[in-house]
Amino acid sequence: MLGHDPLPHSRRLDLDRRDPRCAAPGLSRVVGAPGARVLTLLAVAAACAFAAPGAAHAQPGVADEHVDVRAVPQSSVAHPGDPVVIAVVMSHAEGFHSWPHEPVIPDALGADFPAIPTDIQVVSVPPGTEVRQIQYPEPQTVTVMYTLEPLELVSYTGEAISYVPLILPADAAPGVAEVGLKVSYQSCDETSCYWPQELDLTVPLELVAAGVGVEAESNEPGLFTGFDASGYNVTGEGAVAVTAEDVEALELNVFGWEAAIDPRGPAGMALLLLVAALGGLLLNFTPCVLPVIPLKIMGLSQSAGNARRLLVLGAVMSLGVVAFWLVLGGAIAFVAGFDAISSLFQTGWFSLVVGIVVAVMAVGMFGVFEVALPQRIYAVRADQETVGGAFLFGIMTAVLSTPCTAPFMGAASAWAATQASQITMVTFAAIGAGMALPYFLLSAQPKLVARVPRSGPASILVKQVLGLIMLGVAAFFVGLALSALLQSPPDPPSRMYWWPVALFIVAAFVWLAYRTWQISDSSRARAITAALAVVAVVLSILAARDLTSHGPVDWTYYTPERFEESVENGDVIVLDFTAEWCLNCRALESGVLYQDEIAALLNGPGVVPMRVDLTGDNPAGKEKLRELEWVGIPLLAVYGPGIGYNDPLKFDTYTPSVVEEAVAEARGGPVAQAR
Repeated sequence: MLGHDPLPHSRRLDLDRRDPRCAAPGLSRVVGAPGARVLTLLAVAAACAFAAPGAAHAQPGVADEHVDVRAVPQSSVAHPGDPVVIAVVMSHAEGFHSWPHEPVIPDALGADFPAIPTDIQVVSVPPGTEVRQIQYPEPQTVTVMYTLEPLELVSYTGEAISYVPLILPADAAPGVAEVGLKVSYQSCDETSCYWPQELDLTVPLELVAAGVGVEAESNEPGLFTGFDASGYNVTGEGAVAVTAEDVEALELNVFGWEAAIDPRGPAGMALLLLVAALGGLLLNFTPCVLPVIPLKIMGLSQSAGNARRLLVLGAVMSLGVVAFWLVLGGAIAFVAGFDAISSLFQTGWFSLVVGIVVAVMAVGMFGVFEVALPQRIYAVRADQETVGGAFLFGIMTAVLSTPCTAPFMGAASAWAATQASQITMVTFAAIGAGMALPYFLLSAQPKLVARVPRSGPASILVKQVLGLIMLGVAAFFVGLALSALLQSPPDPPSRMYWWPVALFIVAAFVWLAYRTWQISDSSRARAITAALAVVAVVLSILAARDLTSHGPVDWTYYTPERFEESVENGDVIVLDFTAEWCLNCRALESGVLYQDEIAALLNGPGVVPMRVDLTGDNPAGKEKLRELEWVGIPLLAVYGPGIGYNDPLKFDTYTPSVVEEAVAEARGGPVAQAR
């Protein structure tokens, strides 16, 4: 339950200044290419992430004194079973407005302009209370200067009143009950929009026993003249039954192993954060991050003789990892349209920038930066340890992890993205701390990194080999950018970039074998590196061949019309959400969906394998993901006549047996009966 407040309730943010780093010409005038908008929003989020502490739910350092929000019940006293309506009043200062519940974006601003809708959620009520559909006010027209020409927007302005209709349970016990509301909105003036706000409001109600007469005066009768009493009978969108015990749990489904974590209370929250940290830790063992770990060990080895400096560098790098995840969590919590880690890759520009940065780091491994260059250039050298370079390397390590999701981490981040902003931030901080832990522990053990050779031909060769592998990583990210920019959904993107990636991997191991023959007389070392080169050549060619193929499954690429046609036919629909940048999606595709028995099942009668490719801008696909109340990928959703088409079975990790059982259950077969 939320705390007790006097009635009527009024809550205003408690800040007395506004941090210009978080002000809004950056939000109100971000027009141009989608990639530029995302990068600008991330830059704003990064600046605000380290601003001075402020009130809970608000962006640090930003005051919103432009809108006063309060919740007023029509009557403070009620009987069990009575209908109750609560007015949520938003009083805007002169010259200010807020986006309506369903924003209408003018064409001049672009469809993905970051408008934050006004939203009211009922988060707690007496057990058994029925919550009816919330009635939002009609927006008014205001004139703004968000571009070079005046624009007309429909917005809430002046005194905007929303209504929350409730029906109390007939068996409610007499006493004081509470209704908890969460109100989120974004205020704007004629030139700027301010950081979104999220307020918790508590409305106390006095319940008296049935048959007991009471004289209950209406609270501010004028507030309720616009309420449509027929709203008590509306049970459409937004009409949910909430109980005091309802708290959204984190549901885990890892390769068919199911569990749920209830975050209520200190123990539940601690367990949830531990799971998030474990997911972050496991990120270090994904193919996205493994290539940079040797680089970090080599860099730390330069300071192995100075335990204090080694510890400082490890701590700073760890801070860089955590900082990236905090900024990412802040973007998800506070930036409109940015609702998942995958949002970084859906423009193409982010992948291109990452590819260029990784390529610069790779070139540095070949000694190109040995000439006299400005000191700032050395910060991008993976083997040149400075405090600034360690922090940037931590950020880059975290960035490279984003195409992969480790077990637990994907579910935790997707869950956190749908929670209150403070929960989002804490969960993402836990992911970052878990990922950073190995580097901090490594820096605390000088003896471990002291054994790494710091000079000589062998050290140079290792750097060169790692540099070639990093060029392969750079080719991967640049290829993702080109695939995203050139894709036309629902058609699949090109996968030809895997051939340059394979070429750099082959070059790395061939060079390793060639140089080993030149600098080493050991027949054992020569034989091992030659064997590694042969294996690398064969595996790289086979991998590139497989990865550029779209596999044995006869995919139907998702459109709403194709989906509805399959529903009308009564088919089992296996909906696979994927993207070129999602390496976990590719691993599940190759390791599970393309196995002979699963491919035959998906291609069989009565089953429609349907793919939603989110590599580039795919509005219909993203809307389908939101419809499933899911914010990250991979995701496999299975529909069918046996379970219906409104609540599919959903998996972010799965095995062949999990897919077989899901299809059988969707058909209404024996698996469904056995459960």
